[in-house]
Amino acid sequence: MTTPVQRYVSLWDFHGLEEDQLCFKAGERFQVIDRSQDWWMVERINALGRKTGEKGYVPFNYMAEEGTVEEQQWFFGELSRTEAINLLMKKGNTTGSFLVRKSDKQNFVYALSVRVNDTVKHFKILRNPRGEYHLNTSWFFPDLNELIDHYHLSPVMIGVKLSNPCMKDEPTATDLNPLPIDEWERPREEFILGNRLGSGNFAQVYDGHWKGRLKMRVAIKIIKQDVTTREIFLKETAFLKTLRHRNLLSLYAVCSVGGPYYIVTELLSKGDLLNFLRDTDQKELRLEGLLDIAGQVIDGMHYLESKNCIHRDLAARNVLIGQNNICKVADFGLARIVTDDYYLSNSKEIPYKWTAPEALEFGLFTLKSDVWSFGILLHEIMSRGMIPYPAINNSELLQYLRKGKRMSAPKDCSEKIYQIMLECWNADPHKRPTFSELKVSIDNLAYYEPSEESSKPMKSKPLISKLKKISL
Repeated sequence: MTTPVQRYVSLWDFHGLEEDQLCFKAGERFQVIDRSQDWWMVERINALGRKTGEKGYVPFNYMAEEGTVEEQQWFFGELSRTEAINLLMKKGNTTGSFLVRKSDKQNFVYALSVRVNDTVKHFKILRNPRGEYHLNTSWFFPDLNELIDHYHLSPVMIGVKLSNPCMKDEPTATDLNPLPIDEWERPREEFILGNRLGSGNFAQVYDGHWKGRLKMRVAIKIIKQDVTTREIFLKETAFLKTLRHRNLLSLYAVCSVGGPYYIVTELLSKGDLLNFLRDTDQKELRLEGLLDIAGQVIDGMHYLESKNCIHRDLAARNVLIGQNNICKVADFGLARIVTDDYYLSNSKEIPYKWTAPEALEFGLFTLKSDVWSFGILLHEIMSRGMIPYPAINNSELLQYLRKGKRMSAPKDCSEKIYQIMLECWNADPHKRPTFSELKVSIDNLAYYEPSEESSKPMKSKPLISKLKKISL
């Protein structure tokens, strides 16, 4: 599938490793021919704006659309709060260092993250009905450039103006999916198995290498013999090829000719969320980091929700963690796309303590049963990996829930966060929030609002004002 022709500017140098890849320097311009995959087909454009005839593939994350905010040094695109914090706290950034990142929240499109001494503050960049950007109701700007220019001169909060853009790391090309969507069936001989990472009822997972594909590291799930047929395997993995979101584990390839069957995915460096929560010191992973993890899971699930895809096995063990604590929902072994509002299953292989009552009792799975599971996952996050219902057996759980009983709040969990869990655990599925609504609830817990006084130009004496913080 091709897209309309667009022009892009390269942000870094790139030295292609494959014959069909273009090498380029930062600042070169290209006309995009096809961007239906992670590697875009482009044609180089010279200084006069004319095509040179040089065509090849380039990594999409080295490119910025010409004439857009993506060209700005301070614009970081899609980035979680935790990633923003980790970048801003690196050596070389100081108080006032900042970045702007995309947000797909309902009430704001961008966020401004600013380093303030040994912490990072986050601000919503709002947009009024006239299309003007603002942090508060005192100052409005026609575009992001003017907003940033203003807060270079006026404080974004008391005593802090924007200074230098956050130092930007060059992206990597080896993490990109190297294949177009119609070439995902690969010979098993292309993959070299490494260490075993885990094992379950249906599969074993190994790290490994993909020969000839930039020698990239991958995760390889080997489906156990006699678990499924080739027809069912291809049917159940077909929709995974169409799912692309930064908070979902990317499927790279499948091997279904002969046995055993392989599912090849990206490899995340920090393993699963459950062990990450249990092994990470509380001083390293504070409340904001926990909320960011929850928010990233919600973002991935909101995407699945938009595709009418029910996960059915959402739990901390099935969320993977990568560099800068990026989170990716994984293990779609039980996932289903539904054309109706529900999916019926008689399978006994279900994650009992994470499953909604209507699914336990009647085998009725919906998007709202995933919301129930997210409530359990949120409890895992806030308790740093505690087992759900530790004193209750599976055989006792349904009766416990029928009586209206629910897990108590984890230690040190605020009432607002616990209330979100309880909303997810509503006995009536229709009264549970959507993931779209959960996005707003979680995200609003971690942003700051500059007072109107703090945004006025500084006078000879510092203004006295308070930064309003949403209570946790």
